[in-house]
Amino acid sequence: MKQPHNYRITIECTNAESENSAQTLQFEMQDREDMFAIVEKLKQGSGLDEKTSTRVGVALRLLGPAMMQDRKHPVFVDFFPHFKTFMQNLKSKLKNNS
Repeated sequence: MKQPHNYRITIECTNAESENSAQTLQFEMQDREDMFAIVEKLKQGSGLDEKTSTRVGVALRLLGPAMMQDRKHPVFVDFFPHFKTFMQNLKSKLKNNS
């Protein structure tokens, strides 16, 4: 079995004028997927710019596993079928562009 990948996610407000500028969010997570490899695949094959590819790759790996774990939860139940279709289409596009 593959070793899980361990990540520390940190979000900081960089707007010095904001009253929230001192706030940060930080958490650690494990993922079966290599988030850096996913971002690189998106950069190479999605047609999105580098910044957007990074944001989308990270967002998908944060949302996807959380939704899979609780897919019957009322928060996710309506969105899950659409997310599944989106992921299948994205994977197909990336495979065809590699």
